[in-house]
Amino acid sequence: MSGSQISEWMGAVIILLASIMGLVSALGLIRMPDVYTRSHSATKSSTLAVMLALLGAFIYFWAHEGIISVRLLLGIVFVFMTAPVAGHLICRAAYRSG
Repeated sequence: MSGSQISEWMGAVIILLASIMGLVSALGLIRMPDVYTRSHSATKSSTLAVMLALLGAFIYFWAHEGIISVRLLLGIVFVFMTAPVAGHLICRAAYRSG
């Protein structure tokens, strides 16, 4: 196995982990009792799932085609910056509305 094949497999495994985290996020939304724990479950695990999926795609394209996608890197940064803020604002709105 060459280095590029190992990197491709790493990208595929990271994307598989992202799908598992997405499933955990969905189960957390179903199983948690109130708004705050649901928001925590949705925000943390879905942010990780999206970031892992983008990272896996970045690694795969970097190994397979030899390109570094700035769009994927910007997507990772954008999700990392905005998803926790959105979760915080949703919890704040829920707290204020009672």
